[in-house]
Amino acid sequence: MTVHFIGAGPGAPDLITVRGLRLIESCPVCLFAGSLVPEAIVAAAPAGARVLDTAPMTLDEIVAEMEQAHAAGLDVARVHSGDPSLYGATAEQMRRLDALGIPFDVTPGVPAFAAAAAALKLELTVPEVCQTVILTRTAMKSSAMPAGEDLATLARSGATLAIHLSVRNIGHIKRELEPVEAYGPDCPVVVAYRVGWPDEAFIRGTLGDIHTRIRDAKLTRTALIFVGRALGATDFVDSKLYDANHVHVLRPRRGASYKAVP
Repeated sequence: MTVHFIGAGPGAPDLITVRGLRLIESCPVCLFAGSLVPEAIVAAAPAGARVLDTAPMTLDEIVAEMEQAHAAGLDVARVHSGDPSLYGATAEQMRRLDALGIPFDVTPGVPAFAAAAAALKLELTVPEVCQTVILTRTAMKSSAMPAGEDLATLARSGATLAIHLSVRNIGHIKRELEPVEAYGPDCPVVVAYRVGWPDEAFIRGTLGDIHTRIRDAKLTRTALIFVGRALGATDFVDSKLYDANHVHVLRPRRGASYKAVP
């Protein structure tokens, strides 16, 4: 018996991995975060499977279901949105399972920031503009941010910021980032709402006006906020990766003929 933590991706049912889908199809118990995982994904569970939406459940109740399945020798598909490594509250579940001696594994999923960048047709790391992406959030009603991870500190890098779980805290984000030289009021911002869902939407603006745009759109949850100069970069140098003058082990000399892989 194994508890399989599965990343379901950002919302579109066809963005789950093949491995994740096959696990759901094979597990007689399926626990899924119903507020963020579409029912179409867990509809793949086998006939007669015990399928539970964990949104209204406590940690104790979720683990009790896993214990019950373990006692019966039944595999569990524990389905989370996006990728289980980010803001999924998976660490606390794994800690409980370790203490109980219940085996588990993890199947990665497409994270929301990657799905949003794909939908926007953006590369978040643009040569000589930005080569770092920071995934973070702000503290509201959830657990506090650790010391040194406040936005003003992170912003000193000038990185592309992917700010999760914070659309209702946009005023704070504006106040923290506008004074930072690498950003400023004209810095591009994109808010990605419900990426991968049928009602997916994107709001573009700047640190100076995004607060008003979000308010007018009446967004209060399920949105990811990108901030950074890479979002609007057009006049940048080509990378060295495919530069004809850049020699490396797979392209040892300029002008060498290209051979197709058989």
